[in-house]
Amino acid sequence: MPLYLIERQFAERLEVTPEGIAGIEAINAEAGVEWLHSFLSADQTKTYCLYQASDPEAIRRAAEAAGIPADKIVEVSQFGPTG
Repeated sequence: MPLYLIERQFAERLEVTPEGIAGIEAINAEAGVEWLHSFLSADQTKTYCLYQASDPEAIRRAAEAAGIPADKIVEVSQFGPTG
């Protein structure tokens, strides 16, 4: 399944809670997308999230249902050090 990097810009500082994460995961499961990892900016107003999904539209539907932005969605490839 393709990998996507999603940039999300929030108007205010993002407060991450276990309940919020569980809600997003439930919505993602319904939309057929899998949240793999996220990074939160130092000012807590932007996230960069790695997802697996069939296409960007599935990510947009899940974000809309969760009430969170999906400002930029970029398909990416994975690589890393070989040594």
